[in-house]
Amino acid sequence: MAVDVTPGPIALVGSGEYLPVMLEIERHLIEGRPPKYVQIPTAAAPEGPAVLAKWTRLGAEQAERLGVEAVPLVVHGRAEADDPAIAEQVRGAGLVYMSGGNPGHLAEALRDTALWSEILAAWRGGAALAGCSAGAMAMTSWVPHVRARHRPAERGLGLLPHLRVIPHFDKMLGWAPDLLTRVLLHAPEGVTVLGIDEDTALVGGPDEWTVMGRQSVWTLGHGSRVEHRAGSTIVTPGSEAAGMLGT
Repeated sequence: MAVDVTPGPIALVGSGEYLPVMLEIERHLIEGRPPKYVQIPTAAAPEGPAVLAKWTRLGAEQAERLGVEAVPLVVHGRAEADDPAIAEQVRGAGLVYMSGGNPGHLAEALRDTALWSEILAAWRGGAALAGCSAGAMAMTSWVPHVRARHRPAERGLGLLPHLRVIPHFDKMLGWAPDLLTRVLLHAPEGVTVLGIDEDTALVGGPDEWTVMGRQSVWTLGHGSRVEHRAGSTIVTPGSEAAGMLGT
């Protein structure tokens, strides 16, 4: 007899992964799930081993605060992401978290690999799935190059094709003033564009979400910004039409 399993929650995080300020959000995500916290710092791989080591250390410290097992998967690129021995370490996770860095590199490294397949299987089986900054951007279908504006956008991982995400929203437009224009310009009809402030997360999905954290999430349009503060619900329809749950 088949058993219905509900996919776990998704968290799209503006910034702050593994830091004490986000502890309660990460606790919320893993609570009631297996105490295995898989941490994937692949987006930071282009920045070198010292940065990867920093993410591994921060992840271990957060797991210790939570009282769960940290499982860092230091995957640099596609070859490691396609290694079955690495991918199978995701099995049994209660929370899988993709941290920040370069969203285009993350999407290219994980897309259509054994590791991404295991991540999807874990999420469909009830594990929580989080992405901070680059990790949040990569879960959509369209990932702009924030630091190399002349380059065409990358194809994302496609889990949330009905969304576009701008993390660090309270600061990002100061760093890349044309980013909002680029994201809106390329957003097809029916796609929701979200700005997620630092130390803030959008949790739930794929269609109904709750804002958590110290700041706000913004739904963005051409000439419009609507603020949603902590505790607010946001509805972003379109996931079923895009076939997301069956991918």
